[in-house]
Amino acid sequence: MANKKSEIRKSFIFNKYVIITPGRILRPRDLKEYTDNQPNPDCPFCRQNINQKNVLDKIKIKNNSIICLKNIFPAVALNNPKAYGTQEVIIENANHQKNLADFSLKHIEAILEMYIRRTKAIVKNKKIDYILCFKNQGLKAGASLSHAHSQIFATEIVPEDLREEMILAQRHKIKTGHCAYCDIIKMEMKSSRQIYSDKYVVAFAPYASQFHFEAWIVTKRHIDNIIGLNQNEKRAIAKILKHLALKMQKLNLSFNYFLHNVISDKHQHFYIKIQPRDSIWAGVELGSGLVINSIRPEEAAKYYRK
Repeated sequence: MANKKSEIRKSFIFNKYVIITPGRILRPRDLKEYTDNQPNPDCPFCRQNINQKNVLDKIKIKNNSIICLKNIFPAVALNNPKAYGTQEVIIENANHQKNLADFSLKHIEAILEMYIRRTKAIVKNKKIDYILCFKNQGLKAGASLSHAHSQIFATEIVPEDLREEMILAQRHKIKTGHCAYCDIIKMEMKSSRQIYSDKYVVAFAPYASQFHFEAWIVTKRHIDNIIGLNQNEKRAIAKILKHLALKMQKLNLSFNYFLHNVISDKHQHFYIKIQPRDSIWAGVELGSGLVINSIRPEEAAKYYRK
């Protein structure tokens, strides 16, 4: 890491600024994360404690299963006109002590298939305009339970950040005639930030990464949302997602990943953003909106490529 000078970077397409500060990685730190993932007889996601009345869907895989449940502590609900929407929990594995990095590729494909099935079910509700599939793994990522799970959040409102992204992507399309994300793929595939590429997907550390070791997985084929994935694309995503999870596990990183579906926007490009939570946004980020990232995305991509 020869260049220790800071650099302000702006996202290629969107109005997001990041200060890349490689010199700050040398700052003394004594805070470490500890996530207790020991067996817990009271875990609500362990099979013996699941209320079968809350089961919405199930995918069996060998001697295991992926189960979708109603969220019994929802922030939004279909019977609440003041906060209309729905929330679901996907229990990813029967084993309390296994996480994403431990799963087989077939198992990860099945998790993606559950996202597809639940998205298809939720989208039938014409009041819903936004569906978010996401995973919090680890204490710093906001996970309240260590048993491997992900969630689906759906509501009638589109978050303001997503609206801005839609507008800026539309402006890029009008100006260039190209999809913004298709152009990002072309740029990143030629850069030192590329992590992985095959016939179906590309993974890279974005130019203006907001988080240490941030990575995006984007389909090369322009598809609207996860429902459009074919089997080859699911397999390719599972492969690189497991690779990234293994690399983050070696660094003991909490992480979030998420994928959006804005129903009213038919010009989306499917992507998954993985955002490790090694760093916590503090005064500068919360006060100014400028994000400080002490790990250059080029270095992050190099780590992931090893």
